[in-house]
Amino acid sequence: MQRMDRSQFFDRLAGIDEERLKKALWNLYWRGSKAMQERIEAELAPPSDRAKQPTATPVVPALLLDEVREFVALVRSGAYLGGDRRVSPRERTTWRLTFQRLAGDAQAALQTRDIEKADRFDDAAAAMELLIDLACEMKDHEYVRSEDPVAAARFVVSDAAALLWSKYQDQYGFAGLAQRAAPQLIRWESRYGWTRHGGPVGEREIGLAELAARMVPALDGWVTFTDAYLDVLDQYATVGRPDERRSRGFGSFATDYPRRRRAEELAAWHHMVLDRLADSDADDRLDRLVDHSALAGPEVVFLRARLAQSRADEAQARELMSEALRELPGHTDFLAFAEEIGAPLPPRAREITAERAHVENLINGAVRPS
Repeated sequence: MQRMDRSQFFDRLAGIDEERLKKALWNLYWRGSKAMQERIEAELAPPSDRAKQPTATPVVPALLLDEVREFVALVRSGAYLGGDRRVSPRERTTWRLTFQRLAGDAQAALQTRDIEKADRFDDAAAAMELLIDLACEMKDHEYVRSEDPVAAARFVVSDAAALLWSKYQDQYGFAGLAQRAAPQLIRWESRYGWTRHGGPVGEREIGLAELAARMVPALDGWVTFTDAYLDVLDQYATVGRPDERRSRGFGSFATDYPRRRRAEELAAWHHMVLDRLADSDADDRLDRLVDHSALAGPEVVFLRARLAQSRADEAQARELMSEALRELPGHTDFLAFAEEIGAPLPPRAREITAERAHVENLINGAVRPS
């Protein structure tokens, strides 16, 4: 049913007596959200008191952080799925409203004029960080009853990260931003966004690599951020090099999965770093990046191939691209770069290329006028 406009609404009210209006307002007040209750209380207040009431209650960052911590812990424990008396059945069905309220309070706290005070800022920033952490986890974990939790909460992860990172820069300068945003970039980046099915929320999302790149001022900034990023990768590092030959059994894939997924999610950022630092005095960072033991898989091989090509080692670049295409023979970017540098295609990659060319010819032929 479409929502009524103002004139339709008042036409409906004309036929309702005062007793029914009071009952309807009481139901809204008693069953509505906290924001709805406060709005009704404000309307019922005497005119003299109404003028004295503030438009909004100021957010206290320390109290907000405590509430966010409790909410996040309950969600992660499965309390919002049921079977836990700490969360009532009604609260389980309105989890997204609680999330929205806490996210709104965190945004408001970060934008408060006196937020420059270190303790207040740290509490507000920590609250926002926890909510973004939770949103990123909800894409892959069944914490609540929702087909698309991030979309249901109407939470745009990249918008929240943009606000948080801009406030980091205001508070701590670019070096402080790099130290704080680098680990978050690794934790939060999602190659295909944070909503499961897209929709209006998904359409507003942008990659965090793009967001970070917009905030890096010049080459010195890229060096500073890359150094911070590599230091964080060191904390994720596992034993063994990512280019070591391993058996293709399920067990070895499971062992490598975190490193492979990390390389996939952060591929866009890695190529941005390569584009900025190649042929500069800081290109030694690229050797550390492409050989980092916290990364693995064909995306890293592709990155190595691009680095070799930038250093005029065409033979090495072609060999690496053939290796990458043996594992992902249909990868569009791999195939395009292989064609650019003249790399020999493995058999399956040749088949896929021929199949795609055939389909394209059929499509082009179908739209041509007879």
